[in-house]
Amino acid sequence: MNQHPQHTPAPPAYQPGANGASQVTPSSGEASRADPTRRALVAVREEVAKAVVGQDAAVTGLLIALLAKGHVLLEGVPGVAKTLLVRSVSAALSLDTKRVQFTPDLMPGDVTGSLIFESRTAEFTFREGPVFTNILLADEINRTPPKTQAALLEAMEERQVSVDGVSRPLPEPFIVAATQNPVEYEGTYPLPEAQLDRFLLKLTLPLPGRDDEIEVIRRHSAGFDPRDLNAAGVRAVAGESDLAAARQAVQRVGMAPEVLSYIVDLVRATRTAPSFQLGVSPRGATALLNTSRAWAWLSGRDFVTPDDVKALALPALRHRVALRPEAQMDGVSVDSVLGNILATVPVPR
Repeated sequence: MNQHPQHTPAPPAYQPGANGASQVTPSSGEASRADPTRRALVAVREEVAKAVVGQDAAVTGLLIALLAKGHVLLEGVPGVAKTLLVRSVSAALSLDTKRVQFTPDLMPGDVTGSLIFESRTAEFTFREGPVFTNILLADEINRTPPKTQAALLEAMEERQVSVDGVSRPLPEPFIVAATQNPVEYEGTYPLPEAQLDRFLLKLTLPLPGRDDEIEVIRRHSAGFDPRDLNAAGVRAVAGESDLAAARQAVQRVGMAPEVLSYIVDLVRATRTAPSFQLGVSPRGATALLNTSRAWAWLSGRDFVTPDDVKALALPALRHRVALRPEAQMDGVSVDSVLGNILATVPVPR
C-alpha cells in the first residue's frame, strides 16, 4: 500500500504525501475565494482540524462523498480518529449523526427501526431506527452477521427503509460512513462484493506521522476531550443549504469526451489485469466520474482534468476489485496493481 499514492493530490500535479498517502488539499485560488459556497465547504476542513490531527485526506474524502451523494468505508486500525472524524465533519456541517456499534447480536430492526405495539391505542406504530439521520456511523460494520449488513442495502441504494410493506424515505442528505479494522479478522463477517460496491469511496486512515502524533499528545495533555467538540472549538461553518447548493454546482462541472474515455479505459483495464479475478463494474466508472467532479469543484475549477481522475482512482476503485489467490500469495496489493494501471493507461492530452 505504501508503493503508490492512496488518494488525493494537490492539483495540478499528482503528488504523494508522506508515507505514500496522497494529500487532498483544495486549491485556495481566486475561484475558491469568490464562491461563498465553495469557501464554506473548504472551511469545514479547518474546523475538523481543531479536533482531528493528520487526517486531511480522509476529511476531504468524506466531503467528496457528501457532495457526490455516496457512502464511505473508512479503514484503519483502532485509535486513528475514524469516529471523531465523522462526528467533527457532522458538527462543522450542522448535520445530524448517529452511531451504531455493529456486534454479532445486532438485529436488522436495531438499525432500520421496527413496529412497536402501543397498548394505549392497541395499534402498531413504527419506531425509527438510527438509520434515520444525515450521517450514519456504522462502527465496525464487519462485526455483524450478513442479515444485519443486508438491512443497510436498501437504505444505501434507495435512500428508504421498508417495514411491513411500507416504504419510509430517509432524511436528505443521507450517507453511511462505515468503519472496519484491516488487521483483526476473528469474529468478523467480511462484506460481500455486492455491498462493497455500494460504497462510493474506501478511504484508508494511516497512523499519524511523528509530528502529528506529538500534536495529538500535546492536545490531550492540555485537556482535549474528544467527546466534547464544543470545547475543542468546532463550530458549524456550513449547513444543509450550502451542501445542497454545492451538489448542484458539482453537477455543472464539465467533463470532456477525452476524460470520459479515460475513465472507461481505466475501468476496462482492471478487467484484464492478470492479478485481478474481479474487475470494476460500470457502477465503479460512474463513481469515479462523480468523485472526480466533486474534487474538481472543491479545487476551484468547473471542468475535470485527467489528474482529478487519477487523484480519486484508488479510493473509488480499490474496494471494487478482487485479487487472484496466487497474486495474494505473492504479496501483491490491490493498490499496487491499480497504481500500475494508472501508470500504463494512456492519459489524454
